[in-house]
Amino acid sequence: MIRRASVVALGVCLLLGAVFAQTPKKTGRQPSVKKSAKKASTRKAGSRRAVTRAPAVTAKQRTSAAEAVAQWLDVPNSIENAAALVPFLEQLYRLEKGMDGEPLRILHYGDSHTASDDWPGTIRYLFQTKFGDGGAGFSHAGRPWNSYRRYDVSSWGSRNWYTDGLFRREGDGLYGMSAVSVTATRPGEWVTLDANCSAAQLLYLERPGGGAFELSVDHGEPQRIETDGEQQPAYLKVAVEPGPHRFEVRTLDKRPVRLFGWVTENPRGVTYETLGINGAQANMLLNVEEPLFLEQLGRRNPALIILAYGTNEAGAKDWTLDSYREMFVQLLDRLRRGAPAASILVVGPPDRYVRTRAGWVPMDRVDMIIQAQREAAAQARCAFFDLRERMGGKGAMKQWVWAGMAQHDYVHFTGQGYRLLGAALYKELTGQFAVYSKIRNDLDTKPKGVAAGDDEQARTNSQLNP
Repeated sequence: MIRRASVVALGVCLLLGAVFAQTPKKTGRQPSVKKSAKKASTRKAGSRRAVTRAPAVTAKQRTSAAEAVAQWLDVPNSIENAAALVPFLEQLYRLEKGMDGEPLRILHYGDSHTASDDWPGTIRYLFQTKFGDGGAGFSHAGRPWNSYRRYDVSSWGSRNWYTDGLFRREGDGLYGMSAVSVTATRPGEWVTLDANCSAAQLLYLERPGGGAFELSVDHGEPQRIETDGEQQPAYLKVAVEPGPHRFEVRTLDKRPVRLFGWVTENPRGVTYETLGINGAQANMLLNVEEPLFLEQLGRRNPALIILAYGTNEAGAKDWTLDSYREMFVQLLDRLRRGAPAASILVVGPPDRYVRTRAGWVPMDRVDMIIQAQREAAAQARCAFFDLRERMGGKGAMKQWVWAGMAQHDYVHFTGQGYRLLGAALYKELTGQFAVYSKIRNDLDTKPKGVAAGDDEQARTNSQLNP
């Protein structure tokens, strides 16, 4: 029988599915069905798209798998070195008590698991429901790739923007903190953003020979901006009243205009910013020009940075345990220099299968990636969350597929599966927060004259790492 807490978690995920399904219809240029059909008809004769068939699963097997998934997710205290989260937990405490007057920002970097926004979107929804909606925070400009989406904003763009920073699209490294930028070199190219906020900012690049664009808000009078100048990141603040707004950028000439993204916020609450890229590996963040990356990351001033990579690295045979650990330590060091006050949580990759002649089997190289990430996190004094272990351990992906929580490629999850994972990580973080809040409240109620010394810090660390 499924535990009561697990039933509640399943119910929450179903509710979240309904919430996400009711997100406002996106506006702007949308894919054409006719053009898609035409594109499909031009495929070479005789070529076939690989199709992964659904496994034959009985109703009994599906029910049993769903029960197993729910029970695996209902395991508390899975974060290793949770004391590394204390800076984040302190900021969350101050936000809840009304002691700070600006949003608390969480940045979630990762691969396609993150980019789908089902997983981060769940955590965002739960955090903002409990601690307040701080807005979308950072979001990409336009459509850096076709499937890009955020559930909390609507972003569109014209066709002729070139995206730098994607997998196998290395360029000059001027991609910014998100590791992705878009560039247009002709007049009339546009991007739009629909967001609910009380403050907005456009992040772009100034450089010699840069082009001009105009920015309008809610179809009002446009403001002309020149990007020609000394090479440096630029930040255009936009004054708006609280509420829903449409922002539009339109290029004015053939000179290059490069955009990094938008920042839309409210005065208080949590922003949970999705920075996932399809096909990404963790080392792609090291391909960004360092001064630009560090400056933009520092300006975001995050309370928590989540790194969720490893699925693609497990399929890349050039990584070894030593080389991957060394790269990951280098990445964590860069993040520390950019956001020294932030906590960092490394989330290990989920289980993954590979198809062989004998059928689907667990991918062994995931073991190496998890070990390397765990060792790198420990060396850099970061928290670590073994997602594969939480979802049932090595080989658990089969149960998730049978339960309808993962896709038939045995790599990605369904929307409901991602929402379950999101609810589980949120429960972990808020569980640590509950422990920290109790300790913090005890300190606040101490009689005057009683100092909080090293013994109290040791007590905090011990209780966050039972």
